[in-house]
Amino acid sequence: MPERKRVAVIADSDTRWKWGALTARRLVPDHQLTGFLLRGRATPTARQLGEVGVQGDRPAEVTCAEFLAEIGRERYDVVVLSLVGGAVQAVLHGARALWPEPSRRPVLVTGYVGVVYEKLADGLLLRHGADLVLANSRHDAERFRAVYEGVGADAGAVTETALPFLGGATYEPAGSRTHTVVFAVQPSVPDSRADRAYLLERAAGHARLYPEREVLIKLRSRPGEHTTHLEEQPYQRLAAKLPGGLPPNCRLVYGNMGEVLDGTDLLVTVSSTAALESLHRAVPTAVLTDLGIREALGNHHFLGSGCLASWDQLDAGLLPKADPDWLAAQGVAGGGDPYAAARAKVAELADRDQLPAPAPYYTLTTAPRYLPGILARQHLAPDGTPLPGAVRETAGQSRLRRKLRAHLREAARGAYRHGVQRVAPVIRRMGEL
Repeated sequence: MPERKRVAVIADSDTRWKWGALTARRLVPDHQLTGFLLRGRATPTARQLGEVGVQGDRPAEVTCAEFLAEIGRERYDVVVLSLVGGAVQAVLHGARALWPEPSRRPVLVTGYVGVVYEKLADGLLLRHGADLVLANSRHDAERFRAVYEGVGADAGAVTETALPFLGGATYEPAGSRTHTVVFAVQPSVPDSRADRAYLLERAAGHARLYPEREVLIKLRSRPGEHTTHLEEQPYQRLAAKLPGGLPPNCRLVYGNMGEVLDGTDLLVTVSSTAALESLHRAVPTAVLTDLGIREALGNHHFLGSGCLASWDQLDAGLLPKADPDWLAAQGVAGGGDPYAAARAKVAELADRDQLPAPAPYYTLTTAPRYLPGILARQHLAPDGTPLPGAVRETAGQSRLRRKLRAHLREAARGAYRHGVQRVAPVIRRMGEL
């Protein structure tokens, strides 16, 4: 009986842990998973990890240098890097320092958690050097290859897949149950208090207009918790100050997005990846245009989808219908196994006796000013080796760090409870620990 592949997944937020763990499951179905969380501002709580719907023990919290020491010491067949671009680049250079010559090393896989609507070139070039750079659709795969080829870099790592968490039962109309509208909020889109208050008021207004419906405000995190993006104006606080409060048929909810979608009849969002999950199930989905169609909002990604609509149109009874050609190009509601090619590629690489040294596009020759700063933020030297003191941490230091982080988390929660307008300085300080 063949030995199970050992897979390591490192993530830096709740959503990236979800993407990384589910990607590992798709790429190597029969595997032994070891999870790691990169220590930083967005390190998720146990509650957040439980909510993403991935079973297993809490991943170990590590620094980049500690993770590199782990994969250099232990034998892993595949390593999934579910991190921001700069952290991916640091691990890739660290891996190159570990394996500077062709060696028996793990297959390095990375990609994007959801919709890629900003920093396309920057994010992609920071991910170059992985053995597989996963694209969530045909549309993304074409764009990714164009970026790499545009700088003369090898584009062979780009591999078309789909978002690993697309699934669930196909939508069935409400029938005798309550018609449910879900507004899927985002931590930082939009970012202004006035715009976020406007969207909340419109959701509450829709509930008043349709008292027979249930309107759910689907939240990402509780005050004091952190996500991939910083949330400075949480909807919980805005709801508490809403004139007249929320109507009886409108409430704030948490929970796994897939479970929420099981009872959803209309998904409303500005540009959340939840829209793709919803569309995959054929749930009517509206991408809001109230604040304009702008790159800063990310809703421009849905041009041609047939889903763009305003709250006024939804209040008037509109149920958007998605364009099937757009869905196919975005890797949504497609047929077959979108991971078949990637799975075969990983299996072939993992079975090789040797793999070449990782070869990121960014080097001290191509980016002598940019690269050292990227690596230094993860406590790595320009050659990818850990800086002095970056790996070893005594048990006492580790306990002190955990206590400091716990105190700062409590301070952040207290700031929210007492109505402090901005807690960004506290949260930034947490990221430094």
